[in-house]
Formats: sequence, C-alpha cells, structure tokens
Amino acid sequence: MISKVIEKAFNDQLAAETYSAYLYWSMSAALEEMQLPGFAHWMRAQAQEEMNHAVKFYHHIVERGGRVKLGAIAAPPAEWESPAKMFEEVLKHERHVTALIHKLVETAAQEKDYAAGVFLQWFVNEQVEEEAAAELILSKIKMIQDSKGGLYMLDKEMGQRGAGD
Repeated sequence: MISKVIEKAFNDQLAAETYSAYLYWSMSAALEEMQLPGFAHWMRAQAQEEMNHAVKFYHHIVERGGRVKLGAIAAPPAEWESPAKMFEEVLKHERHVTALIHKLVETAAQEKDYAAGVFLQWFVNEQVEEEAAAELILSKIKMIQDSKGGLYMLDKEMGQRGAGD
C-alpha cells in the first residue's frame, strides 16, 4: 500500500510530467511557425515521452492501491525569440525536473518506501539522458550561431528523431 505522502508526491509529479508535455507541445507549435519542422518534430516526440512518464506515475499509484488525483495544468509560455532561447529553456526545465525527481527519491527514503525508491531509479537515469540531450542540441545551435544553412541542416537532423529516442 502506498503512503499518503508518496501518493501526493507522485500525483504532483504526474502533473509536472504533464506540464512538461504541454511545454514541449507549445514549443513544437512555435517551431512550426518558425518554419522549422524538424525541430517541431523533435519537440512533439519529447512531449509524447513526457506523457509516457506521466503514465508511469499513474500506473505506479494505482498498482500500489493509491488514488490518482488530477489537478489543473498551467498554460506554458507560447513565444520564444529563437531556437537557442527555446533550448536554453528546455535545459533549464529538464534541470528543474531532475531536482523534482531527486526530491522524490529523498521522500521515498524518508518514508522507507523501497518500492517507490526502486521505481524512481529509472527516472534518475532518464533525467541524465534528458539533460545531456538538451545540452548537446543547445551546443550545436550555439556552434552554428546565425548560419541559416547550419540551422537548416540541424533542422533536418532533428527531424530524424524516432519515437523512442
């Protein structure tokens, strides 16, 4: 049986993961408007990944006899001045999510909820990948600076992202 403390914390994280999906969908829409379909595709894939993370929390709560309680999800920003500014925001956001996951690990340890601790290890590892991906893309954007040809090539690369990448 899941404790009320873990149940609430996991419901909060489910909402945070859903907000992440909203953020990436909003970024995808802005990138479509910027005529960068590859970047937009990458963001839609990222949004789907975040929804998959939310579903993992949903199932964990239910499997442990808890109650999923959904709350309102805040509207994300809708405007960014450039892909570089957008990916600075992505990296900042992923670092925030990492901090949330680390707090959950601490809470699970304090509650002596070993099942939650094991469950969260996947997310700890996932956040390492999420931050590394954001850092790599941001470094590539900075490398090409104002090169329209470089941005075109990077957009093509971003469009190659598969569903599980």
